[in-house]
Amino acid sequence: MSNAKAKMAQELSEAPLAIHRQQQILAQPLAELVARLRSRPPQVVVTCARGSSAHAAAFAKHLIERYVGLPVAPAAPSIASIYGGALQLKGQLVLAISQSGRSDDLLALTESAKRTGALCVAVTNATDSPLAEMSDIVLPICAGPELSVAATKTFIATAGALARLTARWAENTDLDAAIGRLPERLTAAAALDWSAAVPALADAASLVTIGRGSTLAIAREAALKLKETCNRHAEAFSGAEFMHGPVSLVETRYPILMFMPTDAAAPGMRQLAGELRRMGTALFIAEPGEATPSRLPALSADQPEADAICLIQSFYAMAVQLAQRLDIDVDRPRHLSKVTSTL
Repeated sequence: MSNAKAKMAQELSEAPLAIHRQQQILAQPLAELVARLRSRPPQVVVTCARGSSAHAAAFAKHLIERYVGLPVAPAAPSIASIYGGALQLKGQLVLAISQSGRSDDLLALTESAKRTGALCVAVTNATDSPLAEMSDIVLPICAGPELSVAATKTFIATAGALARLTARWAENTDLDAAIGRLPERLTAAAALDWSAAVPALADAASLVTIGRGSTLAIAREAALKLKETCNRHAEAFSGAEFMHGPVSLVETRYPILMFMPTDAAAPGMRQLAGELRRMGTALFIAEPGEATPSRLPALSADQPEADAICLIQSFYAMAVQLAQRLDIDVDRPRHLSKVTSTL
């Protein structure tokens, strides 16, 4: 089977255009949201999401905690959807993140949060969805139609929208400018050759992805995509967490895919990489620098969070190659559908 014309490959190539669209379409809702946040500052941000959107929420946690200085916590939608409970969120910010805006449990949690007085913001690709209709403000991610079951451009577009929110809220001109450079950099990132990792990943039944700081959410998203599109069991860890038990799994036939941040988290990750190499693992590190058998190419450092978004774009392109090698239809993951309904 050939994946040469896979929808996933086509759609990841459309991610730069989605980021470009946001510049104009998000201007007004972001201005309204930031004005409300400044007039009535929340004390906590609560996220509500599933799947790839939950990884985008984890990316938002890093962004907002680092640049705005507010704690960010993921909500358990079952509190509302199964147990009929309500979180006391009066005056707090709730980010409900969903590509489709139709997941029942997210709708239940958002509706409950709104009843208690939260400022509910829908970050979605479907501006006519039930989630958008019940929210106070809608941030369109501008991804356009996504036909492949595995979300690629919607993850990147969601991460981009959340980075724009953080940049405006924190008045961070460096982050804002880096988002403006993202479309061109995403195009370049998709063309990078990560094929050196494909044979080891194809031969492994199980593997690990590692990130830290700006790249932890990226590692989590990569692990999900390896399950979804390549039928490979992958588990994501923080670089700080991996040595607390999971390191016992390390062996020659247990590959590790490391997403190197381009900020203050990098030295600790490089120290971890050295220890893992001494243990004899098949380690692949995505980072800038001279190509080696274990270094997967990455764009030169620009801005840490924007760099992290580029890393997942390069990974998506490699995942298509890996699925092709495994003779898997990357666009039709077994047992999955585009919209997942959970209570």
